[in-house]
Parts: sequence; structure tokens; C-alpha cells
Amino acid sequence: MSEQTQTSAAPPQAAPSTPRRSLFSGSAGRNLGLVLALLAIVAVGMITAFDSFTNFGNALVILRQASIIGVISVGMTFVIISGGIDLSVGAVLALASVVGSLAAIQDIAKSSHWIVTVVVALAVGVGAGLINGVVIAYGKVAAFMATLAMLVGARGLAEVLANNRTLVVSDRDFLKAMNVDILGVDILIWIFVVVAVGGWLLLNRTTFGRRTVAIGGNREAARLAGIKVKQHIMWLYALSGLTAGIAAIMILARTTAGTSTHGNLYELDAIAAVVVGGTLLIGGRGTITGTVFGVLIFATLNNVFVQNNMSSSVQAIAKGVIIVVAVLLQQQFAVGRAGKVRTGPRGSVTGGEAGGPAPEGQAATGA
Repeated sequence: MSEQTQTSAAPPQAAPSTPRRSLFSGSAGRNLGLVLALLAIVAVGMITAFDSFTNFGNALVILRQASIIGVISVGMTFVIISGGIDLSVGAVLALASVVGSLAAIQDIAKSSHWIVTVVVALAVGVGAGLINGVVIAYGKVAAFMATLAMLVGARGLAEVLANNRTLVVSDRDFLKAMNVDILGVDILIWIFVVVAVGGWLLLNRTTFGRRTVAIGGNREAARLAGIKVKQHIMWLYALSGLTAGIAAIMILARTTAGTSTHGNLYELDAIAAVVVGGTLLIGGRGTITGTVFGVLIFATLNNVFVQNNMSSSVQAIAKGVIIVVAVLLQQQFAVGRAGKVRTGPRGSVTGGEAGGPAPEGQAATGA
């Protein structure tokens, strides 16, 4: 009997790593397209309205306008990375602003401390987010439907509580504290910076962030790895509600009034900024840095429109174009990450700035 030899094909070799490939395969590469898009918008502003666009005061105006949507977008980033969606953030903001400006709450704040208004608004936001999380995680209702119901319900409750009126904030201590400048910069901008930095640290430097990415990449695999998926999802929506509550405090400070019309369509602006910033709608990958760039792109674009007295129709067309261009540039520079990408059953991609799924040793026990 003759010997039969078997030859096994050698595994395909990965493409050699080059400095260019290493640069563009990470979060820096994904954000480079956003930087170029932002610089292009700035260049248009400088060309079309140099004097009014390039002064320091206008830069602060852009950042101030970006701050509220930016805070909401940070919370939205976590939700979308996990594979969810939150359509209720604008309505929750409105509800928190109305409750925080109720006469009873203001009377308590005046007799004790203005921080009461802050605590109440945050509690409303977190409470609404927890309701979303419980219904989605434990009630097994689709995130789209659950948060759509909260959108309608929260705005309706805000209308009832406000009696379809605008509630004026009369607590001067609150208004004074929330309208100060620190180092010449509006406190609202500083709040945005603090929330963005906190979100970046939470997503990239904690187990909570790694679990969020793991759940978005492959929920069943995350459960089998020991992550308490339902509990984690509940807290993700509570985090989104918290950022909506923070944004409610900011809008109370800026407008000195609480009303059920606050935050109208803010959820769409936040989702657009998050997606343009590189977060996948199917979950599993996202960056806070990219979200910040996405927010700045839209805020700067709006400012250029205002400086040039452009009609709303032209603004809408330009917004659509810039979204497409930003995404195309981002994909152009985000070259393949061979050997570092894991595709789950949902076709999602894990990893990125937020890192890959949490190692089993770091995952919490229990499903």
C-alpha cells in the first residue's frame, strides 16, 4: 500500500503593515475625513463672510449653539453603539425643562438652593430613560417603538403640566450661576466639554464601554460571555435620559423658560451627528470624538448659512450634501482593519475607538 501524502495549503498571509495603513486603520483615520469636511466648511465661511465669520465671538457662538445638541449626542452615541435608538431625547428634554420650571419647584429652589432645579431636571431625564430601558430590555419592545411612544407621551405630559404655556424661570440665582463665563468662555460650552470628555473616558477606558461595544457587535455572544445584557441596556437608556436632562438645564439657562416645544427634532439632529461621526447604526462601533466632530460640522454649517443669509431650502439641500460627503470621506480614509475586525451574525463590526468586546475575565457574571 503506497503512502499517500497530504499537503495543506498555507494560510493566506495578511497584508504587510505600513505606516500609512496603521495610521488610517485606527480612529484617527476614521476622524480624518470629518476634520477635512469641517475645514472645508470653515474655508467656505472665511471666503464668503471673512470679517463676521473669523472673529472669536463668532467661534463662541458656534460652540454655544453646538453645546446642547452635543450633550444629547454623547448619550445617543452609547445607545446607537449598542444597536439601539432613542427617538425620545427631544421630548424628554422638553418634559425636564417644564418640570424644572414649575412654580412649586422654583419656590423650593428659592427657599433652599438653585441646585434643586438641576436635580429635578436630571431626575426627570434619568427616570424617562429608565422607563425606556425597562420597556426595551425586559419588555422586549423594539427600541424604535418604545422611544417613539416616550416621545409622544413625554411631550404630551409636558403640555399638560405647562397648561400649554411657557413657564418663565424666575430663580435669579439659577440664572446667574448658569450664565457665567469661565476664562471668557460660556459655561454651556464647558458643560459640553465635560460631558464629551466624560463620555470618551466611559466608552474607551471602562468596562462599561467595552460591554456596550460587545452588545452592539453581537448581543448573544455578549450574553454568553457573561455580560448582563438586559441590565446594561437599561442603564444605557438611563444614560441617554441623563444627557437629555443636562441639556434641559442648559436650555433653561439659555432661554430662561421651560416649554413643551423645547427640543423639537433634536433627536434627529443628534442621530445625524452621531452617524456622520462614524458610529454604525447597526451597532458595534462608534466614537465620541467622531460625534463631537459631527456636531461641530452641523453647527458650523448652520453658522455659515446665517452669515450668508441663505434660505432654509438651500440650507436643507446643503445639509444633505455635507452628510453624504462627510460619510464618503470617512469611509475613504477608514481602510480595512485586517485581522482586527470581527463580524457577528448581524453583520456588524466590532472594535474601533471604543475597542473590541470585553474579555471574558472582565465581563460581569450572569446573563
